[in-house]
Amino acid sequence: MLFKEISFLVKKEIALEIRQKYAFGGLLLYVISTVFICYLSFKRVVDPPTYVALFWIILLFATVNAVAKSFLSESRGLQLYFYSLASAEAVIISKIIYNLMLMLFLSLITIFFYTLFLGRIIQDVPMFILSIILGSFGFSSVLSMVSAIASKANHNVTLMAILSFPILIPLLMTVVRFSKNAVDGLDRSVNYQYIVTLLALNVIVIALAVILFPYLWRNE
Repeated sequence: MLFKEISFLVKKEIALEIRQKYAFGGLLLYVISTVFICYLSFKRVVDPPTYVALFWIILLFATVNAVAKSFLSESRGLQLYFYSLASAEAVIISKIIYNLMLMLFLSLITIFFYTLFLGRIIQDVPMFILSIILGSFGFSSVLSMVSAIASKANHNVTLMAILSFPILIPLLMTVVRFSKNAVDGLDRSVNYQYIVTLLALNVIVIALAVILFPYLWRNE
């Protein structure tokens, strides 16, 4: 039953995104234009620390803009309608899954234009992709839950930024170090600690979201 509810809600999110093409187009324009501005600024292959920093800055701001509308764009009436159709667990899990899919797609677009304009300097591509997957999972989980909290405070976007920033710092620091090692092509054993840390953070955030969101959901 839970799987069917999650599947239905994810399909609903995808259908709404297809209808609102301007929102997704705006994200693509932001990613492409930002990478192009970086190319105009450097006009050369950048060093690994700069490469990784710019990549996650672009991806983080694109993700915040994309995930912010998870709950903030939904009216109270629409949320009450979902309350009558699906469980709270299905709602938050479906939001996280959809936002993860969206962030992974934005990551692929960013990498493509990064390689096109700034060159390919990633030495260990599989580990770099793994860092993106784990980082995207953490970002989508944290921002989805924070978006739900902010939606209860008169859809305050500023509150979302304030609440998410302290939570994202340890996640961002870990994933930046992980991806930097992948770009440098260091031995994979060096990254095991970062993989375990990211997995632990993701499990904790998902568990908290599933446990706490139903209480938030009942306040409708």
